Amino acid sequence: MTGEAKIVHKDHRKDPFLMSGCKVADGYGTMLVTGVGINTEWGLLMASISEDTGEETPLQVRLNGVATFIGIVGLAVALVVLVVLLARYFTGHTREPNRFIKGKTNVSDAVDGAIKIVTVAVTIVVVAVPEGLPLAVTLTLAYSMRKMMADKALVRRLSACETMGSATTICSDKTGTLTLNQMTVVEAYSGGKKLDSSDYSRSLSPTAQSLLVEGIAQNSTGSVFTSEGGEVEISGSPTEKAILSWGVKLGMKFEVVRSEASILHVFPFNSEKKRGGLAVKLPNNEVHIHWKGAAEIVLASCSSFLDADGAVKPLDEDKVAYHKKAIGDMAEGSLRCVALAYRLFDINKVPKDEDQLEQWVIPEEDLVLLAIVGIKDPCRPGVKNAVQLCTNAGVKVRMVTGDNLQTAKAIALECGILDSDAAATEPNLIEGKVFRALSDSAREEIADKISVMGRSSPNDKLLLVKALKRRGHVVAVTGDGTNDAPALHEADIGLAMGIAGTEVAKESSDIIILDDNFSSVVKVVRWGRSVYANIQKFIQFQLTVNVAALIINVVAAVTTGEVPLNAVQLLWVNLIMDTLGALALATEPPTDHLMHRSPVGRREPLITNIMWRNLLVQALYQVIVLLVLNFMGKNISFLELKTDQAANTLIFNAFVLCQIFNEFNARKPDEMNVFGGITKNRLFMAIVGVTLVLQIVIIEFLGKFTDTIKLNWKQWLVSIAIGAISWPLAIAGKLLPVPETPLSEFFTRRVRRRRRAAPPS
Repeated sequence: MTGEAKIVHKDHRKDPFLMSGCKVADGYGTMLVTGVGINTEWGLLMASISEDTGEETPLQVRLNGVATFIGIVGLAVALVVLVVLLARYFTGHTREPNRFIKGKTNVSDAVDGAIKIVTVAVTIVVVAVPEGLPLAVTLTLAYSMRKMMADKALVRRLSACETMGSATTICSDKTGTLTLNQMTVVEAYSGGKKLDSSDYSRSLSPTAQSLLVEGIAQNSTGSVFTSEGGEVEISGSPTEKAILSWGVKLGMKFEVVRSEASILHVFPFNSEKKRGGLAVKLPNNEVHIHWKGAAEIVLASCSSFLDADGAVKPLDEDKVAYHKKAIGDMAEGSLRCVALAYRLFDINKVPKDEDQLEQWVIPEEDLVLLAIVGIKDPCRPGVKNAVQLCTNAGVKVRMVTGDNLQTAKAIALECGILDSDAAATEPNLIEGKVFRALSDSAREEIADKISVMGRSSPNDKLLLVKALKRRGHVVAVTGDGTNDAPALHEADIGLAMGIAGTEVAKESSDIIILDDNFSSVVKVVRWGRSVYANIQKFIQFQLTVNVAALIINVVAAVTTGEVPLNAVQLLWVNLIMDTLGALALATEPPTDHLMHRSPVGRREPLITNIMWRNLLVQALYQVIVLLVLNFMGKNISFLELKTDQAANTLIFNAFVLCQIFNEFNARKPDEMNVFGGITKNRLFMAIVGVTLVLQIVIIEFLGKFTDTIKLNWKQWLVSIAIGAISWPLAIAGKLLPVPETPLSEFFTRRVRRRRRAAPPS
């Protein structure tokens, strides 16, 4: 409740109250709910907090810079046009019949003329200011969020959509993300030998079987329910379910075994220690302590084992080596190894006082090894392809798991994270404790090379994320446990698992993967890149219109005192460009082409050199053609332009059609085929169709409103031809090479050089 990460111990006698909104970090139990909703501390707190934080996404910060720059340029151009037009009007240098004549034009007409000029200047500002940018961002984020839900990803933080497109590395869990999390015991060692998998109970001595059944039933957070029809239902974590189902095969009657003994004290499974244990008191007043956990860790605490006859024998070097080899062999076969051990304890040494019993540390040395089991967790289908897709896209996948190195290596080879056995050497393959022991600078140096980290604690994961971020990586992390929360929070994008994930993990994450599947993580990367690409497409389209419209109006205003595109026409162009253009280009679905690019770096400019090339080629073409029509249109006989109004109508029509055709070019800024996948985007086709129909209606029926006249079929064909030329021109433009260094960097270098060269004052 205070926001501190410190874990508070709860006691059923002294401090039993749990506050809504706090998370259980360790242990298990039963609780009684006494208040919900607004009647809880958490509810009161949430009621006082406004939902909207108003935080800006990194992309919006970049866009604000672009929008401000365009706005300032537009304002400057509008001021120039205003000054020039006013000067020309009041000095009588205009072609209009009602031009200003000193001493003859009355005040009312002069004011009307001045207002008309101010309207043109204001319209230029309206066209120049990219008010469609926030709309395009909101549209593309909202659209991708809705579509990502269908791809099994729930976005909790909007900025995560676009940040995921910049991800350079993904640190993934193994269990449940890369694997199916459907575990079964496939191998077992007990009594110093490998058991027959066809009938485990026949291979065991009665003593070993009895102790194993007791340990499995008592030392478990799962449960076994047998229905009246005799069907067995097992609940619990996947590992617990696997061991409990193995216990059922050994003849375990879960409820009977649980009722025969009373639990004295429990040490819940801990991800740091990688084991869990408990002390139970039997009816004959014997105390048994049972431990279960990572095989090599539990084995290290054992001093003896049960032989084939059920007798306790010392665990000599040969037997330790035998069991270690068994663990290694199972791990190499991508099996998770779990050991079960027990020991007797003197009942007189058990604390009698309840407070002391609460603090009692269960002995974990001198254990008797009962069995080592190998649990198979098969790889998810399609994971190998998903990892390959990430590699092709320049995103490195790293596996961070609590399993031992051999198991981790086997799964990594199966998933394609490691290419071959030759690649499975340090530092590619590293153990958590080795990484933890390194200095900060050494960790940073080695972080880039790590592909698999085995036997890692949650803190090792956090250290890896920090080291990678310091190296300049944009890091995505998948996690499901409470202990993953720090790494999920620290990462640029935290991906929590929707099925296996705890509430704490989900709270700390930015995106929740609803089906716990790594393939869904790759889809999130695809959508993230699509968001960024769609914004870039819209900016390229908008800047082309801005540059062309501004240059045409400025040149015409300065030379003739009139603008070919009037206020109403420019507002219609603005509607096509900002609202309809944003709607059409922001909803482009992601393509496979996006996954063949390198990730967008943290400092890469929003407007790339490819975009500058494309927009300058198109804007230059539009400016040249439309200015030729403006100054020489009436002299071209087949155009049949008898009046200035007819010439301006043709210019307006050709300009709008250029934008409609160029909208197709904006779909694929770096591909030759701009029509690829166009049938999949029905909204794009609908918007282009609606824009075209509205343009025909404006020219043919709304002439009085827009100050245009009807065009004949020849003039329509000329307009369409001028617009259509932008397609082959775009293909030709894409053949022009562009430098890899961003233009902004090129200019900053020039400025730096000049400063260096300048003599000191």
